[in-house]
Amino acid sequence: MRHPASSPLHHGPLPDHEQKRAALNYLNEAWAEARHDGVDGDCLAQASLFAALAELVSTYGEDAVAKFTEGLATRVRNGEFSLALAKQ
Repeated sequence: MRHPASSPLHHGPLPDHEQKRAALNYLNEAWAEARHDGVDGDCLAQASLFAALAELVSTYGEDAVAKFTEGLATRVRNGEFSLALAKQ
């Protein structure tokens, strides 16, 4: 199912949080398709990080992205990117 960033019933682009949700849906679909085709999850993750960082650098520049990424290690250690397992 596709979730466009703007629809005929909505005038103009969606709010930022809705665009991020739509973008994540697109990425999840692409990720699932690649896994189905046999692409390794680690390869997908590394390629995704490269593509994301390259896009940020082209938008904001190397210094801004370097500053942004300095805080990622702490965020990872604090569990911000860990998927919580459902407790049964």
